[in-house]
Amino acid sequence: MTARSSALTVLHDWRHLPEAARGASVALGNFDGVHRGHAAVIRAAHAARPDAKLAVLTFEPHPREFFRPDDPAFRLTLPAERNAALAELGVGLVYELHFDDAFSHMTPAQFVAEVLHDGLRAVNLACGPDFAFGHRKGGDVDFLAARAEALGMGFAVVPALADAHGVISSSRIRRALQDGYPERAAADLGRAWAIHGPVTHGDKRGRTIGFPTANVPLGRHLEPARGVYAVTVRLADGRVFPGVCNIGRRPTVNAGPESRLEVNIFDFSGDIYETEISVALHAFIRPEMKFSGLEELKARIAADAAEGRHILDRMGLASA
Repeated sequence: MTARSSALTVLHDWRHLPEAARGASVALGNFDGVHRGHAAVIRAAHAARPDAKLAVLTFEPHPREFFRPDDPAFRLTLPAERNAALAELGVGLVYELHFDDAFSHMTPAQFVAEVLHDGLRAVNLACGPDFAFGHRKGGDVDFLAARAEALGMGFAVVPALADAHGVISSSRIRRALQDGYPERAAADLGRAWAIHGPVTHGDKRGRTIGFPTANVPLGRHLEPARGVYAVTVRLADGRVFPGVCNIGRRPTVNAGPESRLEVNIFDFSGDIYETEISVALHAFIRPEMKFSGLEELKARIAADAAEGRHILDRMGLASA
């Protein structure tokens, strides 16, 4: 059960692994966002055993999604995005283990013995100080340290990465995005935060007012602050264009209760329906507003586009 992306191999079970997928130095965690703190754990896993394969063990769905399925979407990265970011950090193996009811009842001792030792045959483990695992999160780093030593596996707890504002975490990045500060999220991530998804058919209202848009569902992604952003858009063929996007419920045209992302891609024309694109948020321009009609909306969209070009030019991204 493997999927391969360039040099990255993704496996979904710890049982009956091929020998080539065993014996790695393994970083443990959810890795939502693959932020700078996660990168520090991965670097520590590699530094401890540079002779071994570098791997990450994570869970899908995210345990929070499993236990609280009715919560609002909160993910910073979905599996394909997360794994691409891990590959950029030099990770060669991802153990993306299916998190279900049976797995959630595995005791901490079972997880260490059956998954990490017998299944993965990990030679080294690394995690952050808050890593918890097993039934009801009964296992902590102290337990893991003791069991790893008893089973002959190396182990390191990597101190949380912090700056003047506190610990860098997925939760902090989510708050920054929900508060309308994508540049703060980018500083913690080490790259701009992006929403990935297929271009779907909308009501095509944008083209009637001179600003055609590509519509991308938010899906399981976190919904950031509603409003207009300066963005860059990576198309499926790898080309990158500047643009502006609106995230929200479009109160002027009252299209429905669900938020959506609509992006106006500058200097681009072409059919990209049903292709996957990535919309990276660089700066918040204004919050969502309701206008008196389409003419006022059209004028404001033109002003937003001009502001977006100015922002992206200042950031060196106007001809991304």
